[in-house]
Amino acid sequence: MNYPRQRARILASAAPNPHGSAGVRPQIHSKSLGATFKVIYRYAKVYTIRGAVLSIISTSLLAVHKLSDFTPSFLTGVLQALIGGSLATSYVSAINQLSDIDIDKINKPYLPLPLGELSVKNAIRITSLYAILGFCLGWSTKSWPLKLGLLIWYALATAYSVHLPLLRWKNNPALAAMSISLGRVCINILFYLHVQTCIYGRSLLLSKHIIFLSGISGIFGLVIALLKDIPDVEGDKINGVNSFALKVGKKPVFWFCIWLLEMAYGVAILIGLSSTGFWIGWIMVICHSILGFILWKEANSVDLESDEAIESFYRFIWKLRGVEDLLMPLLRF
Repeated sequence: MNYPRQRARILASAAPNPHGSAGVRPQIHSKSLGATFKVIYRYAKVYTIRGAVLSIISTSLLAVHKLSDFTPSFLTGVLQALIGGSLATSYVSAINQLSDIDIDKINKPYLPLPLGELSVKNAIRITSLYAILGFCLGWSTKSWPLKLGLLIWYALATAYSVHLPLLRWKNNPALAAMSISLGRVCINILFYLHVQTCIYGRSLLLSKHIIFLSGISGIFGLVIALLKDIPDVEGDKINGVNSFALKVGKKPVFWFCIWLLEMAYGVAILIGLSSTGFWIGWIMVICHSILGFILWKEANSVDLESDEAIESFYRFIWKLRGVEDLLMPLLRF
């Protein structure tokens, strides 16, 4: 998507026309059914849902030891986790946009709320629906790890975004980073325990695979959160949000994120070298060496003065996270 051009179109549509009447912003109630679903699709930020789905599938497969483990109860349990995770992820995106309308008018005017494609009233309804359905699913399941995982997911999203006393954690860079990173680790482990204990009835022991995947997911979660704030510096400054990018600067935060991910890939390479499985170990080494090289190459080509380039790189990091989720169930080091 070409964001600068879209910003120009938005400004043009808002300007007075030759006859003296201002351009009218479309509302969701005046749209066709297809256009309405398209707005809701954009409001949910579906690429984040794809990331959550891949992560949950990867985490669940780590609890599978043999082909006979693919039972109807396993498929049902994973489906519950996928639906719950998708609803929670949609809520995260929605509550963040609802809480940041004024900021997004500056930083991301192409989103449905600042653009006027979606009214605040309808956005509240959609966001509430995500929360109600997620809590209903959690309440209906007998799995305590899934209940707790969804509760933490919704609670952290609310605490991070909502303007209430003791909340709005995104205004505190250290608290925001800690909640996102540690929250991602906890949720991963709880979704693994959902399969391990409540579906298969095994002990609460964690495998080294889920410990590694949870650790690298926490790093990706932190990096994604920090990168997301880099193009938002202007709006954050006006609205009093003290992000790391605003306090430290775009370039230091960007390269801190790159070094964090390169360090994670380095740990993965060391684990591969120490693996007792010869082929699995070397595949892990080769794959993470390639990923580290691609990351470094892409990072060096990013123009940090271009919000469009940073946004594109941000989406690229989501793809790297997806690759990691695909690799982990296959590489049992």
